[in-house]
Amino acid sequence: MSSKIQVKAGNILIGGGAPVSVQSMLNVPSTDIAGSVAQAKRLEEAGCQIIRAAVPDTDAVRLIPALKEAVGVPIVADIHFNYKLALEACAAGVDKIRINPGNIGSDDRVKAVADACRSRGIPIRIGVNSGSLEKEILAKYGHPTAQALCDSALYHASLLEKFDFTDIVLSMKSSNVAAMVQAYELAAQRCDYPLHVGVTEAGTERMGVIKSAAGIGALLLRGIGDTIRVSLTADPVREVYAAYDILKALDLKKGGVQFVSCPTCGRTRIDLVKIANEVEERLRGCQKDIKVAVMGCVVNGPGEAREADIGIAGGEGCGLVFKKGEIIAKVDEDKLVDALMEEIEKL
Repeated sequence: MSSKIQVKAGNILIGGGAPVSVQSMLNVPSTDIAGSVAQAKRLEEAGCQIIRAAVPDTDAVRLIPALKEAVGVPIVADIHFNYKLALEACAAGVDKIRINPGNIGSDDRVKAVADACRSRGIPIRIGVNSGSLEKEILAKYGHPTAQALCDSALYHASLLEKFDFTDIVLSMKSSNVAAMVQAYELAAQRCDYPLHVGVTEAGTERMGVIKSAAGIGALLLRGIGDTIRVSLTADPVREVYAAYDILKALDLKKGGVQFVSCPTCGRTRIDLVKIANEVEERLRGCQKDIKVAVMGCVVNGPGEAREADIGIAGGEGCGLVFKKGEIIAKVDEDKLVDALMEEIEKL
């Protein structure tokens, strides 16, 4: 149930049946141009498809051309309240604007932003969350309910629609997973705009990934969501990794390694936790379309390995390397990962 409306941010299509895109946000101070550029390059290398940068003042507008020169992915200017910054960002060549029209003042200001974006083919993402709801909407619902989030987003969209601007992406994020899921479900029923999906203020990496997987995953399984961000109190590169892991888990990301490993049990005689983590990390950048199994013992190992292109199963201080279910090597535990990686290189 991807959105009917499709927008284009730089070279990335959002909605209208386009693949779900992954985005993240720079967390280097906006005054640090060199640091921001370096982080953007790392995000691009990790596979980030859309990069957002905070533009809190005029000085920060200088980030846009610097980022555009350094990376090939679309750049989004994150702007609050100041419509002039949106106009400056458009002039600086940004690919997408994140701003809430209801927060920038009079209709003249909203029209100015809509006109500037229309003339350059720049979409606008309206982003509401449980901490930014209008007083009237809060008074109506009492607290940040799913309906309140949806109403707020559609209200902001209506301000742009007044000036025939419909290159809009909506987001209705909440730190409450259930409210966030319900808000997007309501929006998907009430409008055709692309939806930027995520759980806001999700927390540090451990809990943030769990909440994001629960919320984003629930929506994507229903066909709701066109672009995603996993919000973590962590290195933004970890957000990108987590986003792709979610897409892979839902079979929405084709290509690349499908990694499976067992939870271990009392039969395990090798340090499988260490081995599995090392294999997963070493395969992080591998783009081969393969299934790799890392199993702790021979009870489930050969069976899983038979379903995998390549795999290992632990023994007593050693391990077996399987290829399409056939044993191809028996090696000591300390050489097991290298042996596996050598075989993967041959595939």
